[in-house]
Amino acid sequence: MRGHCLGRKRLTPIARKLRADQTDAEERLWQSLRARQLEGEKFVRQFQIDAYVADLACRTARLAIELDGGQHDPERDATRTEIIERYGYRVLRFWNHDVLADTDAVLEAIRQELLIARNRPE
Repeated sequence: MRGHCLGRKRLTPIARKLRADQTDAEERLWQSLRARQLEGEKFVRQFQIDAYVADLACRTARLAIELDGGQHDPERDATRTEIIERYGYRVLRFWNHDVLADTDAVLEAIRQELLIARNRPE
């Protein structure tokens, strides 16, 4: 299944634009997650879930990764998270600054979530 639209308009053109215009933080994290570099899991960019597009996602582990800059609103983010979680995804949120300043710590947090999803926490 390619995204979870369920009665929603496909957001493919929007996702394509977001991939082309990704932030520095998205690019940095993507370079570390692409090609199954983390725990052998496949990640995708700009993955549609309902009316939202997650910045990154691992479909097999049911993880949606959201990178937040200054434009995010906590109330809207909470609604977005709630809806994405209805589809069985665990939402991980990181500030762009944290991705750029401490990429290794962000990758370790994602790795731990992957292990939990496999029922093998360390």
